[in-house]
Amino acid sequence: MDHPTTPATPPAESFPPPEPPPSRRRRWIGILIALLVVAGLAGGSWYLIKRPPAEGAGGFGGPGGPGAFGAGMVTVGHAAARQAELPITLDALGTVTPLATITLKAQVGGVLTDVLFTEGQTVKKGQLLARIDARPYEQALMQAQGTRVRDEAQLEAARVTLSRYRTLLGQDSIARQDVDTQAALVKQLEGTVITDKASEAAARVNVEFTRITAPITGRIGLRAVDPGNTVTANSTTGIAVITQMNPIDVQFSVPQDRVPEIQQQFAQGKPLAVAAFDRTRSTTLDLGTFSTLDNVVDTTTGTVKAKARFENVASTLFPSQFVNVRLTLRTLNSIVVPVTAVRTGPKGPYVYVIGEDRTVQMRTVKRGESTVDVVAITDGLKAGELVVTEGGDRLSEGSRVQLQGERPAAGPRQGASGPRAGASGPRGERRRREGGGPPP
Repeated sequence: MDHPTTPATPPAESFPPPEPPPSRRRRWIGILIALLVVAGLAGGSWYLIKRPPAEGAGGFGGPGGPGAFGAGMVTVGHAAARQAELPITLDALGTVTPLATITLKAQVGGVLTDVLFTEGQTVKKGQLLARIDARPYEQALMQAQGTRVRDEAQLEAARVTLSRYRTLLGQDSIARQDVDTQAALVKQLEGTVITDKASEAAARVNVEFTRITAPITGRIGLRAVDPGNTVTANSTTGIAVITQMNPIDVQFSVPQDRVPEIQQQFAQGKPLAVAAFDRTRSTTLDLGTFSTLDNVVDTTTGTVKAKARFENVASTLFPSQFVNVRLTLRTLNSIVVPVTAVRTGPKGPYVYVIGEDRTVQMRTVKRGESTVDVVAITDGLKAGELVVTEGGDRLSEGSRVQLQGERPAAGPRQGASGPRAGASGPRGERRRREGGGPPP
């Protein structure tokens, strides 16, 4: 009886081992790559932080870089406390106001025959500027003169008659009534002559008014009437406007709290200096002196109007111009430092004082008056001491600093003793074996 045969099983070593799933292999490869990247970043960071700084470099290893901070050094700006005259000033916005502004108006009507000035010209007091046709006024003057001469002749005749009547009255040859009547006639004619003289003077004044002259010295503006036009007496527009330029005033306002101090200085006879600046406060237009204060406080602003006078020789101040005014109240002799050097802490104002060993000390000070740039220190600081002006936010008591502009202490140069020197390392050893010697 035949039995079914079982196929022979191949040896175990002829079958390859089962392969892992593809997804598991990719996972392990990704993890390995991530570990290599992390290790590379960590090594690069350690090298950048720990490598010695190159001489004169300003990067990570140079002054102010992470290498410097890692060594406890902070680059700061500094200034020396100094004894100086500190002016106490008051700044305000002012308006240039001329002492006199005159509108040239014709005082008699007529035809404007001549204009003898140039627009924008500086004219002198009494200078002839324009003429009006004077012929009608000259005729009126002659008429007044004729009337006066006629009445004077009548007066003379009446006086002669009165003298004769008085002689006859002494001889009792005439009635006293006739003498009194003649005396009254003489007085009447005397009054008429006085009226004639007044009319003649008025006519002469009108003739003079046909010549328009400058009442003040100043700068004349634009002409409003051309020659040949008829002008009327006291017209609203006028012919031109003259503005006095030298000297000139500047009007500004001061806080009411400053009024007692200004009055005290003014009462002592000390002239208060005033400077006028342009809009940007970069150019000084002119220097003058304080003049006076107004007599009332403006309740809407809490200020008092004030005036300062300037000679304005160069005509740098122009009427109605807006300027920045700086009034100097007094001058203090004190120790001053830049405004940026003073900071405020829980115990009040303080500064960082730089010692000779380049360590900083936090020192409490007392502030005084200040300007835009400097502040007075009344206590806590001596002249010549160095204070921190920039970079103080990164400091604390005892911090070491490096001053701006100082050359940092350099470590060993990489080119002199590093791997490129050729005296050590595998590359240098191979050059020596090959007889090449160290590289140049």
